[in-house]
Amino acid sequence: MNMESIYGLTFDQLAAWLLERGHKKFRATQVWDWLYRKRITEFSEMLDVNKDCVDLLEQHYVIHTLEEHVKQESADGTIKFLFRLKDGNLIETVLMRQKYGLSVCVTTQVGCNIGCSFCASGLLAKSRDLSSGEIVEQIMKVQQHLDAANLEQKVSHVVVMGIGEPFDNFKNLLDFLSIIKDHKGLAIAGRGITVSTSGLANKIVEFADANTQVNLAVSLHAPNNELRTKIMKINKAIPIEKLMESIDYYLEKTNRRITLEYILMKDVNDGKEHALELTELIGDRRQLVNVNLIPYNPVDEHSQYQRSERETVRAFFDTLKKQGVSVSTRLEHGVDIDAACGQLRSKQIKKSKAMA
Repeated sequence: MNMESIYGLTFDQLAAWLLERGHKKFRATQVWDWLYRKRITEFSEMLDVNKDCVDLLEQHYVIHTLEEHVKQESADGTIKFLFRLKDGNLIETVLMRQKYGLSVCVTTQVGCNIGCSFCASGLLAKSRDLSSGEIVEQIMKVQQHLDAANLEQKVSHVVVMGIGEPFDNFKNLLDFLSIIKDHKGLAIAGRGITVSTSGLANKIVEFADANTQVNLAVSLHAPNNELRTKIMKINKAIPIEKLMESIDYYLEKTNRRITLEYILMKDVNDGKEHALELTELIGDRRQLVNVNLIPYNPVDEHSQYQRSERETVRAFFDTLKKQGVSVSTRLEHGVDIDAACGQLRSKQIKKSKAMA
């Protein structure tokens, strides 16, 4: 029997499930504490939970659905994990050491159907969504790695920017956010969590209505429809005008700042004219919008794209700044390993096929 991950239950779902089977609500508190505070790896380690409850959990749920397949460590402390799922699929998770704490980038789907022409994640089409438990377990595996190293460090920040489109796996995403934010467990603050979308306008509206109190980033990468359609095929279905309408709804509904992600690619979208056009697109939204400039990580299969020169990045930054636009440049992590999201997974799958 293919049992689901215990990490996929929110606290309320776990409490209701146990209550339906004759157990008191405090059992859910005990189980939750063992899972997320003590971080046990076997149900039998729950020492103060009665045997009937432990047996019930073992009959219906599992703790392990991910197995470490490859681990790459960078000189800057970044660690990229390639995990194998129960069905044999591979996903990537990344631990990044930031000045403000430890950040984990999680994957939400096996493959991606958005099909951005510069991205390694989309080299392999989506085969399925990850369950909320599989997403949560990525953080648990990283935290258990830190625990095993006796580093006494805790994951404090999460970015949902790994393989896949998070808003294409919306319900599981919301459950995941509820689980990792729960103050009785991992207690990761909403201000330390960022979800990134390629621009699914209707889901941006739903996300605003969900009031998750986490940060939102939108992958823009171009200031006009013609250019954005060339590099992001999703723009054919959801043009910039429709995307900006959903962003306006989000800003009005939440009054939270939003990040526009902009990967700079040499002679593609990095000219001064692009910066000025981007400024015009942002318009009077300046107070609640930040542009995050991202150095491009080259991918062998997308050799038509190259990284913008450092001077070009600086000029783009300065142009936005002079126009009163809030702008930042993303710090790079893991440049000496497979830095591009999805690159390690793609290489491993190719290697396995070649060996076969």
